[in-house]
Amino acid sequence: MNESSSSKASQSTIIDISNLYLTFETQTEPVHALSDVNLQVNSGDFLSFIGPSGCGKTTLLRVIADLEKPTSGTISVEGQSPHEARLNRSYGYVFQTPALLPWRNVESNIHLPLEVSGYSKHEQKKLSQHYLSLVGLSGFEKKYPWQLSGGMQQRVSIARALSFDPGMLLMDEPFGALDEITRDRLNEELLRLWQETQKTVVFVTHSIPEAVFLSNKIVVMSDRPGKIIDIIETNFPKDRTFDIRETPEFLEASQRVREALKEGHNDGS
Repeated sequence: MNESSSSKASQSTIIDISNLYLTFETQTEPVHALSDVNLQVNSGDFLSFIGPSGCGKTTLLRVIADLEKPTSGTISVEGQSPHEARLNRSYGYVFQTPALLPWRNVESNIHLPLEVSGYSKHEQKKLSQHYLSLVGLSGFEKKYPWQLSGGMQQRVSIARALSFDPGMLLMDEPFGALDEITRDRLNEELLRLWQETQKTVVFVTHSIPEAVFLSNKIVVMSDRPGKIIDIIETNFPKDRTFDIRETPEFLEASQRVREALKEGHNDGS
């Protein structure tokens, strides 16, 4: 593939959301979770959703993953419905907690989606070794989840989500429960993974520095019902390090996110 066609492919729309609303019906009164969401995610993007608690960030991620159904509007994922995308294993999903099976060792936990998909034992072994190496956990194949730190467990979860080589990685606040030092280290490792795998990443976070450091696009959402207040694009080099957090460009992007969050809060009040 030549450079121009490669660039064109990298800009193709992989998620297309138009006029999307979602209302949860409850026993007392309806809960309006999402309101008139319009968004395009390009192949190769690292896009983060950020907004106040309860604004619908995770709900929107779950709509993309076919774990929630919109009330109205349209959404396509890789040119198909979210349901078809889920059946075709178009994405890997990383939850807030690692959700590893305690009776399975690290290797067996990574094998789980491969077993379901019918991969041979040889393929399962080969793929688990590759992705454990990619997340820096070679040599931990036979350890059990309880023998690992929280950060290591989440790395196993990421390896499992990547194991069947999906085009997208959907991540719901995967580092929110970790201490700041561990979180910083995993941010750097995730950035490296994004560069190496060229996956499209859709990431939910409450942290402004995390969103700005990781993302090339930051989607700022308002208080519930969640709607998109701003989409902020960054142009940081892909091989960036945490030193970038001291630059005027980083501080400017962070301030823009902060101002958009304030605007979204005022609109929802």
